[in-house]
Parts: sequence; C-alpha cells; structure tokens
Amino acid sequence: MNFDDLTEDNFLMYVMKYYENPQCLQLKDFYDDLKIFKYIKRLINRYQITDDLKDRLILNHIIMLGNVFPVNVLARSLFFKMPEKTYPILKTFLIYLNYMPDVIDKVNGKYIYSADIPVDLKITKILREI
Repeated sequence: MNFDDLTEDNFLMYVMKYYENPQCLQLKDFYDDLKIFKYIKRLINRYQITDDLKDRLILNHIIMLGNVFPVNVLARSLFFKMPEKTYPILKTFLIYLNYMPDVIDKVNGKYIYSADIPVDLKITKILREI
C-alpha cells in the first residue's frame, strides 16, 4: 500500500505497519492504543473551548504513543487526526518532547512545515514550569 499521502483510506494500514508494541497480544490492544489519538484530540479541543489545559495528561498520552510508534510516524498521525486550527497547540507539545520534525510528509494532499505553524505561547510558559 502506498503511504505517500496519508488519508482516511490508508490511515489504519499506515499505523498498523509501524506499530511496535511487544506487549500487544490481541487486536484489541492495538485499537486501545489508537484511542489515545482521540483522547489527545478531546483534551486539545477542551483547552480551546474552556481554556482548561490538562498539560501533563496530554504529554503522557503523546509519550505513550511515542513508545509504540516511531516519532516521525507519530507526528504525522497526530497532525492527520487533528484539525488545522489545533496545530499550534500540538506543535508546542511536540517541540517540548523533541518529537516535532521540520516537515510532516503529505497529510490529505499537502505537506506540513513546522516553520509555518506558530507555537502557543501560553502553553510554552506552562511547559517551561514543569
């Protein structure tokens, strides 16, 4: 399967290809790990709506995914799953964890350049205090 452009049609196969979890004994374990993408999206959306940031929980979820996916695959998958308006928030967390590449390969037909996405200064200040 071709993964030059990450789309809804090939996302599941893409993450399956790169998933590395020696403790995964059943398909259910894989899908449980995939749910973490949804949790991160919810936490970021909550922050945008209510200004309530669960910074450590978001960091923990990203680190958990970083333990089962290569960093470049994780970053590409996170940007695929998140709406574009949340990119600055996501980028800030990925930079903090040193997971942010300079260029994200094609996601829905376009490359994502780190330099084009601003960081969230409020989150940066919070993360510096950790």
